[in-house]
Parts: sequence; C-alpha cells; structure tokens
Amino acid sequence: MSTGKVATSGHHRLNVLAFGLTFVCAVLVGQLFRYQVIDHENLRQDALGQRTWDKEIPTQRGYIADANGHILALDTVEWKISASPTLVIHPEEVADQLSERLGLSREKVHAQLTSKQPWVQLAVGVDYETGEAILALDEPGIECLAEHRRSYPEGELFAHVLGIVNNTGDGFYGVEGYHNQLLHGEAGHRRVEQNPVGVELPFSPLDEEPPRPGTSLILTIDRNIQFIAQEELLRALDEFGAESGTVLVMDPKSGAVLALVSYPAYDPNDFAQAELRLLPDPAVSKMWEPGSIFKIVTWSAGLDSGTISPGTTFYDDGALEVGGRVIRNWDRQGHGLVTMQDGLVQSLNTVAAFISTSTGKDQFYTYLRRFGFGTLTQVDLASEGPGMMKLPGDSNWFPSELGTNSFGQGVAVTPMQMIVAVAAVANKGMLMKPYIVGEMISEDPDGTLRRIQVEPMMVRWAISQQTAKTVTQLMVRVIQDGATRAQIPGYTVAGKTGTAQIPTPYGYHPSDTIGSFVGFAPADDPQFIVLVKLDKPTESPWGSQTAAPTFRAIAERLFVYLQIPPDDIRLAASQ
Repeated sequence: MSTGKVATSGHHRLNVLAFGLTFVCAVLVGQLFRYQVIDHENLRQDALGQRTWDKEIPTQRGYIADANGHILALDTVEWKISASPTLVIHPEEVADQLSERLGLSREKVHAQLTSKQPWVQLAVGVDYETGEAILALDEPGIECLAEHRRSYPEGELFAHVLGIVNNTGDGFYGVEGYHNQLLHGEAGHRRVEQNPVGVELPFSPLDEEPPRPGTSLILTIDRNIQFIAQEELLRALDEFGAESGTVLVMDPKSGAVLALVSYPAYDPNDFAQAELRLLPDPAVSKMWEPGSIFKIVTWSAGLDSGTISPGTTFYDDGALEVGGRVIRNWDRQGHGLVTMQDGLVQSLNTVAAFISTSTGKDQFYTYLRRFGFGTLTQVDLASEGPGMMKLPGDSNWFPSELGTNSFGQGVAVTPMQMIVAVAAVANKGMLMKPYIVGEMISEDPDGTLRRIQVEPMMVRWAISQQTAKTVTQLMVRVIQDGATRAQIPGYTVAGKTGTAQIPTPYGYHPSDTIGSFVGFAPADDPQFIVLVKLDKPTESPWGSQTAAPTFRAIAERLFVYLQIPPDDIRLAASQ
C-alpha cells in the first residue's frame, strides 16, 4: 500500500514537472515569436536608435564680394574642443598635447580631463589649423566640432552695407539681412552608428544628405570708391566738427549703388561690442528734413506741370504767407523781382513756396509721390524706412505745409530716397530702382555654378526729358553762381546745397543744423551722383560751406579713378 502511493506520487511529480517545462517552453517560444516576428520591427528600430544618431552638417553661407571680386564677407571655420573625461584613456599624454596646441596651462587641462564631469568644454574659437591638428590626434574622448564664423576682412569700411550674422547663422541689417535666405543655404545631415562608448563606427554613415551652400553675391559697390567716400567723410567730420554723416554714390543711369558710407560705424567682426544704435544703416533707415536740396523736386514739379518757366518772375519782399504761416528766406531778406532761375541759385524759400502753391496741392504732392517720397525705394538693404510725408486729406496735414514742404521742411526723407529722386533728374526724368547686388552665384546639386545678373529696373517717369534737361541747366547755374565751393575746374557739375534745421519736441533747434549737398557730373552725361550729409557741423552751419566742398573732394577723385576726361577733351573726342 505504501509502495503504490509512493509510485503514484512520483508519477504525479513527473507530470507536474513536464507540464511546467512545457509551459515554460511555450512561454519562451511565445516570447521569441513576439520578439522575432510580432515586435521585430519596433525592437529593431529601438536598437537602431540606441546605437545611431543624426548629425547636422552645417551649410556654408554664401560669400559677398565687391564689383571687382574683392571678398567682403565669407565663412571661416573655427573649432570647439571638448572632452568626455571617462573616455580619455591617457589623460597625462593628452593634457601635454592639448595644452601645447591650445595655449592653455597643462594643470588646467589635466584637471578637466580627470574630472568627474561627464563632459567638459576645453576651448572655443580655435583656429582652423589648430583644430585640424587636434582632430588628427584621434584621441578617444576628445571631440572636435567645426563651426562656421562670419568674417569681414574690411572691418568697419563695409559695416552698414553688409550688416551682421549672429551666432545662429542668421543675417541682420544691410545685405546680410535683406538676402539672408539666399545667403544661408540648407544644412545637410548624416546618420551614423556608434559603439557603446560613443565612438563613430567605420562604414558610417547609414544615410547622408549633403548640405547646399548659400548663394554668393557680387555687389555693385566698388571697394575703391567706397574707400574714397569713407576717407573724405571722415576728413569732413573732423574738419567741420560734425558728429555724424553719410555719403552715397550712385550710377544715376542704372540705379546701381557705387558706395555707401555712414559714420559712426562699428566692426562687424565684433558687433556684440557695438552700441545697438549703430547697427541700422542710416542711409536707408535714418530720416531727416532735407532742407533746400528738396527744392530740386519743387522746381521740377513747377516746370513739368507748366506752372513756371525758368524766366517766370516773382517779386520777393522776403516773406510769403501760406496757410496762416509766414515763409521767410534763409537770410531774412527780400530780393526784389527775381526769376525762377534766380530763386534756385539764391535758394529762396519764398520762391519755392510760390511754386508749390501755384502748382496746387493735388498736383504738387502727386509729383512728390512720383519722385518716390513717402514710400520705400525697395533697395536691397534691410531695415529701410519710408520717410514721412503727410498728404492733403490726412488728419495731421495743414495748408501751411504746402509752403514749408516746398523747401524741405516738415517732410522727412532718407538719404537713399533723396539721391534716387535727384538721380531721376540726372537720368532724363526716369526714376530707377536702386540696387546693391549686381550678380548672384548659386551652385546646383551637381556642382554646376549658376550666375544671374541683376538688370536695372525703371520704376516710372518722374518728369519729362525736357524738364529734366531744364532742371539740370538750373542746377549747373547753382554751382556756377551760388555753391561755388562745389566747382571743379574743367568739369561742369550740376548740384544743390541744403541747410536743414533740426526739429525737437519744442520746435526747431536754435543753432544745430544738417548740411547737405547732392550733385552729379558731368552734367551733360552723368557718370555718378553723390549725396553728402553732415549732421550738426560746428565750424559752419551751412551746407554750402561744409557738404559742398566735401562733394568736390569726392568728385575730384572719382574723375581720376573712373578716368573721366575734362569736358573739353571729352566733347572733342565725341565729335
């Protein structure tokens, strides 16, 4: 009886054991089936994610060059050197090598390499050659990360033209800001495998898409003309005690900007140290009441509308009431019976107000709009402002402004707007769109370079050809009989001076002024137009005494550089 029970008990245990083994095997098989069949793809992706990672391949920003191909902005490579101390095998030897190459103390480097931190930064901004040498050491735990940094070889000479690029690779102000998307390019990426200690395995990458470099830009600006403009502007600021200023040089026939300089400037290589107010380009973003250079537009409107002719007379008693406000001349004098030609030569405010009121508010402001005032010029520079011009019908426009606007008071313009408007007179009445990028160079995926030339663009007729010719003749007389300090022996120059009061919250400043001059030459076939603006000169408040001689100094050098012969030689050669 006892023997049978033992046998039955043993048999039962064997069955339980067999069942348990079968169950375990079934579970194992089931799990294997789940891992290898049902969840295979998910697990494969998880495993792949643990041993692979995506690396971004930075793109190279397009370079910027002047009209002669001289590089003005380009990307240079700098390195970030870091370490994972737990992965460094020979910290003593590595400290020796890195401290020597990085110019750091060995003790500091060794302390970082043996620290308990998972990651330490050793150096940033390391030059290209040093970074390449450290990368070639191929030391475990040492990471070398290449970064692109924007470099400006000409420093502050082209600061306002180019703008800046920040640490994230985005451009602001100037050409860098306006054409940021073109210059930026598209980053690439690569997916690589790593071993358990984070070292990239051979035969990587698993997938790679190369970066597309940014479009490079060739400017219309000539580095030599830019240098001339800067040198003469700095000389004028020093000689006349002005606190700031702007010089613009343009080809009036095409609208191409040949030079653009404002001061104070900053070094775009170290823009973080610059005052924020210096970053925007005053030539397109800073507006001022232009004063008497605006009379060029007023006379153009009067002549083109048929309201006046050069010989039309006006009796100037020194004052003219417009809309309840008395307009007076700059010298507070009356000049008797004068012609319209006399009025421009002597820069009489009363004559300007006579022209605007005779033309009529609707027609006068139509001409101002045709010359581009109150709207953007659409030059390819970031942060451009539209100026300020109130129109009849606006709630803040008063009838007296028909008189004051005629001589550049109560209307605000940018230097770019002003030179573009006068360039229309030089260009036989055609208003051109100003531009600063003359050519774009991009690279196709197959490596083929594609070059696109930017063509000049006419905006509209501002005035007729005959009116433009007449106004040019009047501007020549201004230089011959009025602004004599702008005269250049052997050359016929057309131009106009301006002296503007500076508005304050309490009216116009009693003594501070802005002196300006705009002129083009040769008058019969203009090759360039120059605008000079000097803020708050202390030696003389008058543009005729400050801005006009600055124009002359620039123009004299441009005649030589551009190889423009004197009028008698040039005209004789054309016959």
